[in-house]
Amino acid sequence: MSLLNLVSEFFLGDDYSSKAALAAVSLIIGALVSWVLMKKQVVKPAMDPEEFKRFRLSKKVVVSHDTRQFTFDLQTPQTLLGLPIGQHISLRFTDSEGKSHQRSYTPITGDEVPGKVTFMIKVYKAGVHPKFPDGGKMSQHLDSLKIGDDIEMRGPKGHMTYWGAGNFTVKVIGKPLQQRHAKHFGMICGGTGITPMLQIINAIFRDSKGKSITISLLYANQTEDDILLRQDLETLEKKYPTQFKLHYTLDRPPAQWLYSSGFINEDMIRNHMPAPSKGGTSQILMCGPPPMIKFACIPNLQAVGYTDAEWFSF
Repeated sequence: MSLLNLVSEFFLGDDYSSKAALAAVSLIIGALVSWVLMKKQVVKPAMDPEEFKRFRLSKKVVVSHDTRQFTFDLQTPQTLLGLPIGQHISLRFTDSEGKSHQRSYTPITGDEVPGKVTFMIKVYKAGVHPKFPDGGKMSQHLDSLKIGDDIEMRGPKGHMTYWGAGNFTVKVIGKPLQQRHAKHFGMICGGTGITPMLQIINAIFRDSKGKSITISLLYANQTEDDILLRQDLETLEKKYPTQFKLHYTLDRPPAQWLYSSGFINEDMIRNHMPAPSKGGTSQILMCGPPPMIKFACIPNLQAVGYTDAEWFSF
């Protein structure tokens, strides 16, 4: 006996004279089947790890003299980015001479914001730094875009993925995948290195299983005006006072500066990072200029007792 006959007999007994009732039953069954099929459909994310796709600039915000927020529309208002926490996206463009330029960035939004993706990017202009007279090709190109212009993106990519509840994986080239767990995260970053940190911080605070996880953030910049996302960070510190500790250091601090000054050193790590733990449940995440990581962070982490199984650099 067909599903239609079974439902019809249940509602109508042996009386099939009511064509209207039978039609209503048919509509109900059709709606149910359509709903089930829709639920089974997999919504394709915006990102593709193999193929570059174009995305249109819909909003641009001047954050500071050299920092911008760029928001791009995804394929539909309902489309999710499809970027795992801890991963980043490659952006690409071709210049007027036909040369391709590519660079990776971590967005400050993810799947929690459907239909859009936003990046906070520092623009390195030509003629400013003597070591880099041409400036940053990608950041200058992004700064030149007008609303409606597009750029190519591909992803996700990266060596670290945060899965929730303090669990994350690290894939070091040439080594097997590492499974790690943290009860206490220490985060050290400089400049726009704050973006992957904020991505993970927000993921922890959105997670109902992350309420016992603590986060200590040490954020280095040149001047007070260079501190990105400061209002967001200090709002989180007020909202989660037992979970989130925030500290800054500046190369050129103003008068009456209440935080640290100078390069990251051993004392800053001892005072503002979680202490190493025997079980490796204190984990340090780092993101910033390579000299900062190599000469300021890693030697001082080693000095206080951390090993390379207890830190990760984006």
